[in-house]
Amino acid sequence: MTAIATVGRRRLQLSDLIRLSTVGLRTRKLRAGLSALGIAIGVAAIVAVLGLSASSQAGLLNEISRLGTNLLTVSNGQSLTGGTAELPTTAPAMIGRISGVQRVQTTGTVNGANAFRTPYIPSVETNGLTVQAASLNLLPVLPTTVAQGHYLNAATAQEPVAVLGAATAQLLGIDRIYPDERIWVGGQWFYVAGILKPAVLASAVDSSVLVGYPAAEKYLGFDGHPSTIYLRAETDRVNPVDNLLAATANPENPSQVNVSQPSDALVAQADAKRALNGLFLGLGAVALVVGAVGVANIMIISVLERRSEIGLRRALGATKGHIRTQFLSEAVLLGLLGGTVGVAVGAASTAVYAHTKHWATIIPTEAWASGIAASLIIGAVAGLIPALRAARLSPTQALWSV
Repeated sequence: MTAIATVGRRRLQLSDLIRLSTVGLRTRKLRAGLSALGIAIGVAAIVAVLGLSASSQAGLLNEISRLGTNLLTVSNGQSLTGGTAELPTTAPAMIGRISGVQRVQTTGTVNGANAFRTPYIPSVETNGLTVQAASLNLLPVLPTTVAQGHYLNAATAQEPVAVLGAATAQLLGIDRIYPDERIWVGGQWFYVAGILKPAVLASAVDSSVLVGYPAAEKYLGFDGHPSTIYLRAETDRVNPVDNLLAATANPENPSQVNVSQPSDALVAQADAKRALNGLFLGLGAVALVVGAVGVANIMIISVLERRSEIGLRRALGATKGHIRTQFLSEAVLLGLLGGTVGVAVGAASTAVYAHTKHWATIIPTEAWASGIAASLIIGAVAGLIPALRAARLSPTQALWSV
């Protein structure tokens, strides 16, 4: 009796526990794989969402750092009668005198002028394109550069020569600059000098045909009033400059002036992404719950199928604790298998998507660590009841059911 009691009180060795807890996984591979699939999907979703969020956040911060947060725009608002107000022609010069303003450039919408590929296109099919007079040093302020050809200079600004925004060139079907390339602007031909790269902080420029101020006045009847003023302020003086812009641009009617900071749109975009991240994390949590139900179900079935094994082991001296530990370890191992696969899939998905977006691939430690921890906890919780149920089987009940 003493020897038997001693054997019954012995603890399972780690090697024996590993061998016993993998019996169900090794003998029922397909079932184990399907059970772990739910956990893998949930963990993959969590890792991918957190990884993509961190990668996109890093990409956005790099984009904001490259573009700068010190770009401010001044545009014409509405008059008291509801019409479009005009900025004074002296507004750019007055803004340039504000302390802290580094550079000032302008564009002016040419009302009544539309741009077409040829004069045979119906006048109603404008594609939302606008014609704008542009100052000569506009590009460094936005900032953007020329993708094809060249920008306006002191000579071409006097002549019927145009530069196309990135979206404008695409809509007009022009992907490169050929000799004597022309478009129909305001009822006459304008030669195309260049195509711009996308201007992230100035979307209005992307969908515009840019001509020089002198050419706009000479050929298109432009009145010379700027519609948008782009300026760069000293980084530590953005807010003070912002507060003075409306009154400086139009001292008589400052309420008819709109002032904005384009980089705020990128910050709002990041906030919107974080809101969507919460939704996807919720979906990942639902998948984890489904996976937990699957693990619990498969463990209950496993206990029913292996009653003879349980009865035989109890008859040979295994304690309730041994049986409970065996089945609980099997459930935890099943959860860990799903979690490991999920982390790998989530990390791979993040890397592929980040590569297509030209972001740095970042997998936060809390992403994969929380995925593994969640899978272990789910495995333990899902396997607890089946393990307790298996431990409660007496040797006679288990062997009698064979």
